Amino acid sequence: MKQLLAFLLTFAGILSFAFAQTSQTPIGQPPTWAKNAIWYQIFVERFNNGDKTNDPTPENMDVPFMNIKTPAGWSVTPWSSDWYTQEDWAVKSGKSFNDAVQYRRYGGDLQGALDKLDYLQDLGVNALFMNPLNDAPSLHKYDARNYHHIDVNFGPDPVGDNKMIAAENPDDASTWKWTSADKLFLKLVDEAHKRGMKIIMDYSWNHTGTSFWAFDDIVKNQEKSAYKDWYNITSFDNPATPENEFKYEGWLGNKYLPEIKKVSITTVRRIGHAYEGDINAGAKQHILDVAIHWLAPGGDASKGIDGFRLDVADHIGLGFWRDFRKVVRAVNPDAYLIGEIWWEQWPNKLMNPLPFTSGDVFDAVMFYQAYKPARYFFAKTDYEINAEQLKDSLQFEWTRLFSANRYAMMNTSSTHDSPRLLSDFYNTNKYKYQASPNDNKDYKTGRPDAETYKRLQLYLVHLFTTIGAPQIWNGEEMGMWGADDPNCRKPLMWKELKFNPETRTNIQPGPKTYDKVAFNKSQFNYYKKLISIRKENQVLSSGDITFLVTEGKKLVYKRSDSKNDILVMFNLEPTKQAFTLPPNSTWIDLLTNKKHKGDSISLKSLSAAVLKKIK
Repeated sequence: MKQLLAFLLTFAGILSFAFAQTSQTPIGQPPTWAKNAIWYQIFVERFNNGDKTNDPTPENMDVPFMNIKTPAGWSVTPWSSDWYTQEDWAVKSGKSFNDAVQYRRYGGDLQGALDKLDYLQDLGVNALFMNPLNDAPSLHKYDARNYHHIDVNFGPDPVGDNKMIAAENPDDASTWKWTSADKLFLKLVDEAHKRGMKIIMDYSWNHTGTSFWAFDDIVKNQEKSAYKDWYNITSFDNPATPENEFKYEGWLGNKYLPEIKKVSITTVRRIGHAYEGDINAGAKQHILDVAIHWLAPGGDASKGIDGFRLDVADHIGLGFWRDFRKVVRAVNPDAYLIGEIWWEQWPNKLMNPLPFTSGDVFDAVMFYQAYKPARYFFAKTDYEINAEQLKDSLQFEWTRLFSANRYAMMNTSSTHDSPRLLSDFYNTNKYKYQASPNDNKDYKTGRPDAETYKRLQLYLVHLFTTIGAPQIWNGEEMGMWGADDPNCRKPLMWKELKFNPETRTNIQPGPKTYDKVAFNKSQFNYYKKLISIRKENQVLSSGDITFLVTEGKKLVYKRSDSKNDILVMFNLEPTKQAFTLPPNSTWIDLLTNKKHKGDSISLKSLSAAVLKKIK
């Protein structure tokens, strides 16, 4: 393994010398662009259907090993249909809504993403986080069939791509071909770069699907397979008996997701905690080959991606991640690595990011740690906190991070794994706990009320004016709502489409009522304004933060550098409140363009101001 890593590092170093950007970010530091990022997360299958000729088919969705078969009569679901109205094939299948919805496909693809780059540019985002694109049978794509290819139904020629993939030796990177889907993704990378956007890929190196080529070889060849040590196989089949004795360990007990074998573990391995360890050497080589493949396609790092988001990162040992970082940063010194770490103890305690952000593993983590207390301050929940508690919570999280990493954090609020922001603010439950109608019969899934929109907009002011890079889950800027997975994964409500009304009472018993579903231009413009404010004021990305007022539900903090001061004020009290301004100064509210002189300013209840000093 040491020889392999030395070879990869040498190879990657040559690539970096020949092709990487001129910036040479120290390996222990986040790339400088990270603090200026406006992240937009794309879940391709639900983002936009730009090519109806490549829509998914049962052939690419079925998983024979797990006896997962697409229901009889299945077809692609119309994009603008009511989310809670089941298709005829789903009703006939007899499956529950949550089970049947996993078979839904709407046909989103990479052409759809390409077609909307101008929209994203107009919104103002400059960094794209792509949910898994690797070839896989599921909706979510964390059950990889192939790590080194884009899903065949995301490209223009699924049939041809399947044939090309079948002709390769997947264990030999020199035989890999560029499928039509791969080429279309590289076009997306190129077009994003032309627009000044960074783009990162999402991978789980912790597990694959049962259709993954190496696992499939084990199923066929059992103990004779060259890949038998890639996974935790507990027993092989004995062909002399009628039973099938083949057994293996799946991620969190899920046999659908066989887990890559962990090795060289020297500390206690517990979910929700960092540990010292590595993964099987053969699997590791393949993963590093895949990383280089996308970072420097054809040996050219200028044509490659700008980093990776790494799924369930705490389930893999730190030794693997250190080696992964060395290879990635040798190929592209400005690559960004972000890990998903989440729960130390669900649903009450989030993980400590420090072991993953000390310079040798990741540049950042998905910073739910900053969202959770902010929700309890800005939303109306059963777990309300005041401004002083919010300040203490944020400072606790920030002070256990190095300064550079603090500013490089992806401030994650909502994703494919959590309720949409409007629904999260509309409901009073504990964060991420019983956040769907299946877990909580009283969970509100319909269009939120007016107060919810106001409160969310206050949180968004905070998101775009605080330390760390703001992240947008695709569709939030359109005003979409939805409970926890799967309801946060509705197809995006593009303004050119006419949607059927959505059943407000969804799968719950009782009379049906409906909500209008349409692109919310006002919400879009609000996001666009906040993005513009952040991008036009560098102090919001890199300046210091000082809390000035933390009284009850009144909050004021200052962002400052050597050139600028910006005051961010919030009034969540039930009545109008006065806020003191520095004497003999003039300020402009960047939200309204209104100038303020004098010693004070009044804010009505549930309002905010972003004041920039102009005199």
